[in-house]
Amino acid sequence: MENEGRALVLGATGGIGSEVSRQLRDAGWEVRALKRGLSKDVERKDGITWLRGDALIRQDVMNAAKNCSVIVHAVNPPGYRQWSELVLPMLENTIDAAIAESATIVLPGTVYNFGPDAFPRLTEESPQYPVTRKGAIRVQMEQRLREASTSGARVLIVRAGDFFGPNTGNGWFSQCLIKPGKPVNTISYPGQPDIGHQWAYLPDVARTMVALLQNRSTLDAFAAFHMAGHWDDDGKKMTSAISRVVTRHTAKHPKTSAFPWWLTILASPFVTTLREMQEMRYLWRTRVQMDNTKLIRVLGFEPHTPWDEAVEAALIGAGCINKIKATFAAA
Repeated sequence: MENEGRALVLGATGGIGSEVSRQLRDAGWEVRALKRGLSKDVERKDGITWLRGDALIRQDVMNAAKNCSVIVHAVNPPGYRQWSELVLPMLENTIDAAIAESATIVLPGTVYNFGPDAFPRLTEESPQYPVTRKGAIRVQMEQRLREASTSGARVLIVRAGDFFGPNTGNGWFSQCLIKPGKPVNTISYPGQPDIGHQWAYLPDVARTMVALLQNRSTLDAFAAFHMAGHWDDDGKKMTSAISRVVTRHTAKHPKTSAFPWWLTILASPFVTTLREMQEMRYLWRTRVQMDNTKLIRVLGFEPHTPWDEAVEAALIGAGCINKIKATFAAA
């Protein structure tokens, strides 16, 4: 197991970026985070050093990554806007910095890389023939990272299902199933009945990344791992967990309804986020499950928070239930 060192997190204000930052810090790492709009060049808060800079500016990334042994690339254009124009240039800056510092790049991966030919069970070696624009970009990202792993950088990719947790951001959980900041009266589910779906609780994903980083010298220069996460085998486990948590803390019983896909079709020409959601609809129409055999072989375990505990944290983070009342009810 390796000693902790210095890590740079790009996208530290986002869901997975913020969680990885905290868990790296708690594991003894010195954590730097790049953020635009800071009033000072350097700010220190909650044990993390925040540096003013932009992931799209190569020199900002190079400066921030100085003497770092790990760079977490968790940055994405907000609201899916300008993906094709911004995603790869940002990655190139990270690659340049990682090669200069002989650092390990950590990339939160997705199932978007894979198409129906690889379904229903995905391993790290499954063929990558995506059917969406975002999927094609993801494949390009991983191809470029594989090239970088032969030029002095190391790469660790952790692929997982749809994120949910205390700070999910643009995920399906917070954009579809519930309405952030409002009581949960209705759960809007995008999937079809009896079709399984893959979820990933953000703190579990971050713990997995940190555990793998502690063993990075034993991994291949380009290493990818799949998480089993929270497998909803019948399409009802997530909605049932939400309902249980809400009922326990509010005495109300939310109903479950079908997500209005017709609305995304009508509005997608005008709203980028809805257009991207419509493109990903195929993942809700078929069973897609990730095989974590390789992860278990390397770590011996996969971090897994129980459904209700994970969902409660997500609902508190979304402002749908009161943290004080939730704590009282749990007691």
